[in-house]
Amino acid sequence: MTVTPRIRVGYALGSLATGAFATVPGLLLLPFLTDRLAVPAAVAGVLVLVPKAWDVAFNPIAGRISDRATHRLGPRRPFLLRGGLALAALFAVMFLPPLFGTPLGDGAWVAVSFLACATAFAFFQVPYVAMAAELTDDYHDRTRLIAWRVAALAIAILLCGAGAPLLRDSGGGYRVMALAVALLIVVGTLGVYIGTATAPVARVTPTGARFPELLAAVRSSRPFRLLLLTFVIQAVGIGTLLAGVDYLSRVVLQDPGAQTLLFAAFVAPALLVVPVWQVVGRRWGKRVGYQVASVLFAVSIGLVVFVPAMPVLVGLVGVAGVAYAGLQVFPMAMLPDIISAEERRAGVVRAGVFSGVWTAGETAGLALGPGVFGGLLGLGGYVSGGGVQGEGVRVAVVVGFSVVPAVLVGVTVGLLSFVEGERG
Repeated sequence: MTVTPRIRVGYALGSLATGAFATVPGLLLLPFLTDRLAVPAAVAGVLVLVPKAWDVAFNPIAGRISDRATHRLGPRRPFLLRGGLALAALFAVMFLPPLFGTPLGDGAWVAVSFLACATAFAFFQVPYVAMAAELTDDYHDRTRLIAWRVAALAIAILLCGAGAPLLRDSGGGYRVMALAVALLIVVGTLGVYIGTATAPVARVTPTGARFPELLAAVRSSRPFRLLLLTFVIQAVGIGTLLAGVDYLSRVVLQDPGAQTLLFAAFVAPALLVVPVWQVVGRRWGKRVGYQVASVLFAVSIGLVVFVPAMPVLVGLVGVAGVAYAGLQVFPMAMLPDIISAEERRAGVVRAGVFSGVWTAGETAGLALGPGVFGGLLGLGGYVSGGGVQGEGVRVAVVVGFSVVPAVLVGVTVGLLSFVEGERG
């Protein structure tokens, strides 16, 4: 069963919402806390991390709820609409100007708001990821489906990664930026909800297992666990890199405007090379393609530590961006294959639970990234509130932006050798 281009585009539009929420907090929430609200860097790193830890427990629950749901509009789509619209509203609230006048009070407000955002996002992201295993049962069509999704994700990251800092620095501040991103989340939500209205469901099987039994099934699926571990480790590295872009521009390059250029260099190649990675996956397999992308990313971003200056820096970030497209296409294309094999073996619907565990790992990994970077800033002696930064801070920023992502992505190449999924 294959899906039409119209449904493929509709499904891809959901990545405007997921890309916006995955990018902006990782990019600007830490600077918002340290420089706007004067929260100490180490404390800010914890505040960014703790709300996301909630997803580790809650995302599988959201998946189980969507697996059990029955609705005339389909089991997943109502969650997309409600979760996405709630996420947009809560995101705008999270970046309100200082309300309490103290770093502790304002930091707590951000942490609570972020927790609420994470909960709403779970009810959007988990059903959204689960749909990939249900829209088509064709091995190569899934790669095409995910390729379109990654292209939309690249657009969202480019718009948010380059545009959000511009809006913040243009005079509107964090509030205007948050409202614009919230609007993009609404567009993505309505796009996927309307665009998948006529989408087929490849398999409809009853869900009979209880939640603990489904978690046991997840633990028993070695390919899923290895792929998840790989993806989470890489998410930590990518989250660390994203958190470092703002600081690299301001502290190391001493050019805040460089942030937009770096983000464009990192994300824009994905719009061109996603079809190339699709060809690689078709010819040599998804796992091999994933390994090639991982090596290319680790080498290119690792070299930044030796040349943290323009214009070579932009070139290295651009090569890393080419690899980043592969890091998104292949794991998300392999996941539905593994889910399908497990569902056929068990005879029950498990897409939601598997997707819930997957997204829990992803969000935790992306949250750990800023937490790791915040810890490095603290060790380097970062002065919150815009003070003069010492040489230790410059070293911490470069290490967080380059060395940490390179090492984390590089160590996963061996893990992928043991990951096997459904073949076409």
